[in-house]
Amino acid sequence: MKYQPVIGLEVHVQLATDTKIFCGCSTKFGASPNSQTCPVCLGLPGALPVLNKKVVEYAIKAGLATDCAIAPRSVFARKNYFYPDLPKGYQISQYELPICEHGHLDIEVDGVGKRIGITRIHMEEDAGKLVHADTPGTGDDSGVDLNRACTPLLEIVSEPDLRSADEAVAYLKKLHQIVVYLGITDGNMEEGSFRCDANVSVMPVGSDTFGTRAEIKNVNSFKFVKQAIEYEIERQIELIEEGGKVVQETRLFDPNNGETRSMRGKEEAHDYRYFPDPDLVPLVISDDWVEDTRLGLPELPAVKLARYQDELGLPLYDAEVLTATRELAEYYEACLAAGAPAKLAANWVMGEVTRGLNDAGLAITACPVAPGQLASLIALIDKGTISNKIAKTVFDEMWQNGGEPAEIVEKKGLVQVSDTGEIEKIIDEIMAANMGQVEEYRGGKEKVFGFFVGQVMRASKGKANPAVVNDLLVAKLKR
Repeated sequence: MKYQPVIGLEVHVQLATDTKIFCGCSTKFGASPNSQTCPVCLGLPGALPVLNKKVVEYAIKAGLATDCAIAPRSVFARKNYFYPDLPKGYQISQYELPICEHGHLDIEVDGVGKRIGITRIHMEEDAGKLVHADTPGTGDDSGVDLNRACTPLLEIVSEPDLRSADEAVAYLKKLHQIVVYLGITDGNMEEGSFRCDANVSVMPVGSDTFGTRAEIKNVNSFKFVKQAIEYEIERQIELIEEGGKVVQETRLFDPNNGETRSMRGKEEAHDYRYFPDPDLVPLVISDDWVEDTRLGLPELPAVKLARYQDELGLPLYDAEVLTATRELAEYYEACLAAGAPAKLAANWVMGEVTRGLNDAGLAITACPVAPGQLASLIALIDKGTISNKIAKTVFDEMWQNGGEPAEIVEKKGLVQVSDTGEIEKIIDEIMAANMGQVEEYRGGKEKVFGFFVGQVMRASKGKANPAVVNDLLVAKLKR
């Protein structure tokens, strides 16, 4: 490549508070338009904002989890611009003195690790939402829904350290995992709880001077972020090579065509005429508040990942799957607390449990088989009471109808047969009925062994102990 992409991301995280950042209106998603508003979030004259303490706590959590410095004093500012869904004519945000600064996230792409700087994390309010509809006979109608106005956001701004769309996606996935683990957002990208603006430019390879950037606004899917950045890189390179110039602008991504389109000229910071909000005093955060918040943080994904490998002896793949979400990790750890061995529990959670959830379209929190029940089932396998194959039958019964595994095994007569005399009798009958295959095996065709195992298991209705079957078959077939 003759050109090097330069990418910085501005991520907006909608916080999972019950009420808005400066008023007591609900933040519940999906309510009737303009039903969750008040004089404050409508921007009516004389209405004064009051800061939601929970928003500050969540901001501190995000800063600590990304190794940011927490500012002892931060200031809210007015960001002045006109937009139809911004009722006050300005957005309350933070500018010169944000709550968190100078953090980082470590990512890995194709086995190569990289540290991405985080410039700042600041608190702000969301705008409303324009609703466009084509009503037959009336032309194009547009409405303004202000339910979302004043909803609390964190804006997390990265350094321009990303050099590919894949790095950008890796960073976003890591950040998304962390903020959801923290419990400060539901992370629902379809509902806009986690969305990003991507600033993209290109520069000649070897240069240290960044090119003119274009901002791709409000992309709310990892797939679309990758597509949008890759398209924008190609667009800018093609434009430069044809003798044109990249202009600083805001663009939208059209997922239907896989293209970015110009939306408006990109403003500079001074265009917003930032100044401290006179209705909000500076925010002072004590060291004790920061430390109390630090002590209340959950175990973060990277720490949990390392612990699963170092203390539990799990392979990297298993650890990555089990720590993907906090809820899945909690389910797995509840199995361990109930006595299940680490690796066996991992296999079952990643296998049958995940399969059942996917087939039923359920979240792990709605799993019909409780962690303690799964641990009891695994204990029956570990003791040799049932085979792994029978265990899957028991698991399916538990999933569909509930019940304890030991009771299901007893009721259905599924106890594993380990009596050598009984299994020998089955093997003798199968060998007598299949002497051709016996001779093939004794003639060196060892693949036939699997045929005999299958026949024995079928004849025992899956109840024969596989280890005993294998040992007896080896002894008898080699005679």
